[in-house]
Amino acid sequence: MDKPLNIMLAGFGGQGILFAGKIVAYAGLIDGREISWLPSYGPEMRGGTANCSVCLSDEPIGSPLVTEPDALIAMNLPSYEKFIDTVRPGGVVIVDATMVNVTPTRSDLRFFAVPATQLAEENELKGLANVILVGKLQGATAFSNRQSLETAIDKSVSAKRQDLAEANKRALVLGEMTV
Repeated sequence: MDKPLNIMLAGFGGQGILFAGKIVAYAGLIDGREISWLPSYGPEMRGGTANCSVCLSDEPIGSPLVTEPDALIAMNLPSYEKFIDTVRPGGVVIVDATMVNVTPTRSDLRFFAVPATQLAEENELKGLANVILVGKLQGATAFSNRQSLETAIDKSVSAKRQDLAEANKRALVLGEMTV
């Protein structure tokens, strides 16, 4: 990847926003890129707002703040509404269509509505809508490669939850394959 990619992931606490950002950041690290991962969440945590800025670059990163993302993953309507106008023209917007029922208002973006929560439930991957959306981000931007992403999942899933690593990898592939 030649140019930097600044990503904003946003949703409610408990949807796995920070975990999804961690997978993206680890994949960048494994690929030998400069990375920053900056979580932000409200004091109420689960059910409150959560967002995460991830920067991937081949050059040193001046600031971890993402004010004009190249890519936005929005897992709920308040997050979509908060960040949609900040996405750079030509950027990528990916929403969980199960939770965010919107028609894109900007024609200068590549917009993907993925029913991630529904897909997760239908494929016995409940709770992995976040990873499905990371898979879609990979499919839309090719920010990494499959091997780096799978290694990133192995590193991101805690030791006591390693039994979930394979399910996360299935969710990643499912997201990557969505149209």
